[in-house]
Order: sequence, then structure tokens, then C-alpha cells
Amino acid sequence: MRELSEEFTAHLAANSTNLANCWKITRLDNIVLGFTDHDEELNFAGTVFRPAFGADISEVTSKLGAQTDSSEIIGIISSEAISEEDILLNRYDGAKVESYKVNWKDVRFYHHLRTDYIGEIVRKDNIFRVELRSAQHQLNIAKGRVYQSFCSARLGDNKCSINLESADYRINVSVNEIIDQYSVAITLLSDFSDGFFSFGKAVWTSGKRNGKIDKIISQKNNNNQTIIDFSEPISDWVNIGDEFTLYVGCDRHFSTCVEKFNNGINFRGFPHIPGEDFILRYPKKTMSFSGKPLFK
Repeated sequence: MRELSEEFTAHLAANSTNLANCWKITRLDNIVLGFTDHDEELNFAGTVFRPAFGADISEVTSKLGAQTDSSEIIGIISSEAISEEDILLNRYDGAKVESYKVNWKDVRFYHHLRTDYIGEIVRKDNIFRVELRSAQHQLNIAKGRVYQSFCSARLGDNKCSINLESADYRINVSVNEIIDQYSVAITLLSDFSDGFFSFGKAVWTSGKRNGKIDKIISQKNNNNQTIIDFSEPISDWVNIGDEFTLYVGCDRHFSTCVEKFNNGINFRGFPHIPGEDFILRYPKKTMSFSGKPLFK
């Protein structure tokens, strides 16, 4: 049950009100933006809310239990703070959106309505449609460990313990050539073998993708250059000379952990679990039924 301040409750009970909607967006890179459907800037809750003309928010459907509530914002990409390019670069994916009602004549009196998270963003003809998901959607995120043969740790985290900032596992490079939508060429990495950076990441340090982190599918040394293939199209936002840092990759196999990183003791998977083919087997005379371990 929502509790309103006495002042805000009194204002709602008046014959006429001076209410405005405000939205505070906190992106995953900690950039904070404030917007309002009022025609002037409003400053409260430590945020400046600037007019966002042409924005409209739908009704919120509340559901019982742990189901995810959803709503959407439809608007025109007219604010200098929100660019079409940032939307295309997924800078708003997963951002937190806090919704407020405020007395625009006296912004001391406001009420926090809800907190949502940005889901899917659809853009067409300079119009964007933003899906807002309630906090319950985080209950759908898997928690805890999963029994699987692959490692469940993230390369470089505390469980893995590999120091990705070591010179053995990273290198600063720049784009020499754009091969296609998904691939670029850099100077030949003669000190690193083919596939060393496959399944790794690229952190852009200049250009339009500055600050973005892209997943690497493969790294191949080809003639006098190295080809980097990415998991998503990047060519529209990359120019020759753009700089980025390559970080080593891992395919999460036990053999890779041992041979490539000498880190088998920190492997967070279960490499000796029998696979699905073992479950489908049936007894044969040639099999051993001694009770000894199947795997060593």
C-alpha cells in the first residue's frame, strides 16, 4: 500500500491540481537523465528534469504474485540528451527508470510512483517505443550454480582469479581496415596465436563506440594482419583509426583452463559429468560392471 505525505495528499484532494509526470533514467554507465511532461525544467530529488515534448507513457498493468508488470513509453527522438545513435548502440538497455508525480508549482511535494527497467526498444521513423519492466523481472534471472561441464565463472572475476590487466592477456590496438559489418582488421598480432582472443572482449577507447564493450567471436592471423570478428554488427559506428583494447578469451572448457591459463584449480564447472548420450545408453555385455569410477 502506498503512503503519501500529508501535503501531497492534500494537494490531490483539492479541486484543481498542478501535477506533472517525471522520469529519472539511470543508465548502466551511471549517466543520469531526467525528463518531464511539464513545459519547464523541474529540479527535485537531486535531479534536473527537462521537458520531453512528444513523450507519452501507457497505463501500467499491475499483476498479482511475482509476475512482471509492464508499461511502455512512446515518444519522438527530439531531446539532445537522447540520440538515435545511443539507442542503436544499446546504451539504454537495462537502464533504471524511476517515475514520479510532482506538484510543479512546489516541487518539494512529489511522490515516487515506481521503479522499472528498460527492456526492448523499438525505433522507426524517428519514433521510439520503450518497454518498461517492473523489478519482478529480475526474479527470472538464474541465481546460484548450475551443474554443467562448462565453467560457470566469468573470466577475470574473483572465482576465476585470472588478472585480465596483465600484459600477457591484453593489448591495445587500432582499426586498420573495416572488412564487413562484423569484422575489422588490425596490425598482425605475431606474439599471439590464432584464437587467443576468441570469445574475449573488446573495450573501445575512442570513436563513436567509446566505452562500449563488444564480444569477440574469433581472432585469426591472416597474412600481414589480424582479423577480429565480433558478435554484433559494428561497421556503422567504427572508423579507421578507432582504438580499442583486446582481452583474452576463454571457451570455458576444462582443458582450456588448464592448458591456456594453468588455472585448473579454480575451474568452476563439472567436467566429468556424463553427457546426455550416457543417459541414453543401455547395458552391453562388453561393459564393465565392477563399480569402479567411470571417470578419473
